[in-house]
Amino acid sequence: MEREPMRVREGYLVKKGSMFNTWKPMWVVLLEDGIEFYKRKADNSPKGMIPLKGSSIHSPCQDFGKRMFVFKVTVAKQQDHFFQAAYLEERDAWVRDIKKAIHCIDGGQRFARKSTRKSIRLPETINLSALYLSMKDPEKGIKELKLEKDKRVFNHCFTGTCVIDWLVSSSSIRNRKEGLLLASSLLSEGYLQPAGDTSKAAAEGLSDTPFLDLSDAYYYFPDSGFFCEGYSSDDDVVLKEEFRGTIVKQGCLLKQGHRRKNWKVRKFVLRDDPAYLHYYDPAGGEEPLGAIHLRGCVVTAVEDMPDTKKYDADNILFEIITANEIHYYLQAASSTERTEWIKAIQSVARTGK
Repeated sequence: MEREPMRVREGYLVKKGSMFNTWKPMWVVLLEDGIEFYKRKADNSPKGMIPLKGSSIHSPCQDFGKRMFVFKVTVAKQQDHFFQAAYLEERDAWVRDIKKAIHCIDGGQRFARKSTRKSIRLPETINLSALYLSMKDPEKGIKELKLEKDKRVFNHCFTGTCVIDWLVSSSSIRNRKEGLLLASSLLSEGYLQPAGDTSKAAAEGLSDTPFLDLSDAYYYFPDSGFFCEGYSSDDDVVLKEEFRGTIVKQGCLLKQGHRRKNWKVRKFVLRDDPAYLHYYDPAGGEEPLGAIHLRGCVVTAVEDMPDTKKYDADNILFEIITANEIHYYLQAASSTERTEWIKAIQSVARTGK
């Protein structure tokens, strides 16, 4: 029986149309031998497939000056396919895996993750379910803590370093490298969950290992009562409004209107449940002026666009394309703030309800 090709990486990217200069969000799946793209993540049949045998990849791609983080895949028949990632690290991760897949095809090799080639042999006696119960033991297990990072408070969680320390002290593994493999298995089976941008990015494949042995990478047990609280820019605790989710990020951005194309300052509040980006009058008012539904959206940085003459001095723009293909253009105060907003929105779009 023929083996199904392995899924190497998947996620939303913006893809250029093959005939017209239109860019649309697509759910993209990188296989060992090709790239499939779907209109939506839930679709069963792909809109198209790009074979990787004989293909080449180009990054950075400067063919579209106003779009950032674009890479190009050129197939053997000299047809070009253009994709746009949300930020630099995401683009580089896609490019790295596509290059590796092409190299493996050309060399007649199987695609293998770096972490799986180390051949660390775990003791056969390890039972993940039993290990999970031991980790949760109130007296001898991993201690759940209240940790702060990036003006957010994470309740009932622990660091990646604490997990590896506990595995070593409980004699579950022989060294920290072996602990990384075991912790990654616990993560992939759902016994551990990532909390915060650092651990979530690793779990999404943007690191050499899905689990991180770091003191600033946070994790939690799925049934622990974990929750996250946001802080405002002046370090005051944000009062919970009449929404179910916790505030992930908030601040003022410029927003372009849909009809008049004029730009106005709005206060934005990003929540993880439901996955919405609400915007308010910065002068006050408890009721939001509107909301952007983020589930299944794509967010990318853009260099320039029409109708930005009034605010083109800094030009720190980004674009949100919703699942039903509504385009929103926003402007941050700096490139660093833009990247922070993009990563926060992307995280909520993946995990929010």
